[in-house]
Amino acid sequence: MKLKNEILSKKFLIYGFGKSGISSFKYLNKKNQCFIFDDEKKTLSNKFKKFFISKSKILNNNFDNIIISPGININRCQLSNFLKKNQKKIITDLDIFYKFNPEILTITITGTNGKSTTSKLLYDILKNHNYDARLTGNIGNPILDEKRINKKTIFVVEASSYQLAYSKYFKSKFSVIINISPDHLERHNTMKNYTLAKLKCVTKQNKNDIAIIANDILLKNYLRTKNIKSKIIFLSKNKYSYLRNKLKNYNFINSTNFQNINFLFELSKYMKLNLKIVLKTINNFKSLKFRQEVIFDSKNLKIVNDSKSTTLSSTTPFLETNEKIYWILGGLFKKGDKFNLNKRYYKNLEAYIYGKDRYVFFKLFKNKFKVNLSKDLKNTLKLIPKFKNLKRKVIILFSPSAASFDQYKNFEDRGRQFNILIKKYLTS
Repeated sequence: MKLKNEILSKKFLIYGFGKSGISSFKYLNKKNQCFIFDDEKKTLSNKFKKFFISKSKILNNNFDNIIISPGININRCQLSNFLKKNQKKIITDLDIFYKFNPEILTITITGTNGKSTTSKLLYDILKNHNYDARLTGNIGNPILDEKRINKKTIFVVEASSYQLAYSKYFKSKFSVIINISPDHLERHNTMKNYTLAKLKCVTKQNKNDIAIIANDILLKNYLRTKNIKSKIIFLSKNKYSYLRNKLKNYNFINSTNFQNINFLFELSKYMKLNLKIVLKTINNFKSLKFRQEVIFDSKNLKIVNDSKSTTLSSTTPFLETNEKIYWILGGLFKKGDKFNLNKRYYKNLEAYIYGKDRYVFFKLFKNKFKVNLSKDLKNTLKLIPKFKNLKRKVIILFSPSAASFDQYKNFEDRGRQFNILIKKYLTS
């Protein structure tokens, strides 16, 4: 009750009125005084506009807490100075959830590549064990939208670095960090800041909690600087390699995806899950939309939509094959990103690059394999040859390895547009 009382009858500013902002408002408004601010006021529906507070009034108000949406960058927003002065008051919807539900078993999954697939897979595994599982955070419903929660409910929370960076109280029984590589450095500025944001899901844990972390030198180095209370397990990449021959699902054969499900095998031990059910769930798992999703497969040609890929590190494991790959990529190059594909795979690659930073990618690849340039995706597909009567199967891989915002709203919009264009390509 003490935790709940800390955030009852308080004055809240909710900054950013997307999904998490709306759910926070609905959750808190009955017993608190809530005000809304969004950089795009015109996007607010009429029923919420009466709660909107102007910037000038915000500056003259004293709020108990400021709930900030993950998408808000406090260094580049309308309330930047105000937020920096009141940084101690900034919390997230994850914090609100924990304050009201500290006894709920929560599993937080984060990392750079594959956290959505790993989270959804764990959710399916728990459902197949007949648990009342919920999938929330950066995937599924906003965490405060979940209803009819009881002591046996288990929350699987996919947590982004943005969510964790702003959180102050949120903790979970199990924290899983599946990998770490450069990403979102345009926001976090340094790899250190990015890594420390990810590690917040561990640093808040207590002595009875467990963290399963990639055996990565960077994570280890920064953990040494923290006073960690929970049990830490550094998981080697292939601890469960002996289970590989039991996998029949193509999506988990490549190195990164197999490494990620190693964490679920480890977690299954501590949660006393049935290994047969775990393996069956993995083998029956269907790819999430736009995440290494096979959208066409014939004798000679496979087409994969991996629009979710926003870094080279997320794409590289998929290129580790002896099959011929026509790789479509491009967009906004991520600061600090690196291309670490082994040279032996170069002979199988041909790249088709589009978008604003196509020449950045061109410089990376020009002496490695054949590169084709185009201004946009539509013109890129015109460059790719038609494949008929082939003796060797080829793959058209749409894995942009870059942010989408130069030409698309988000990776979903980019993925949908690719599907439309590829249909025309196949039928023309």
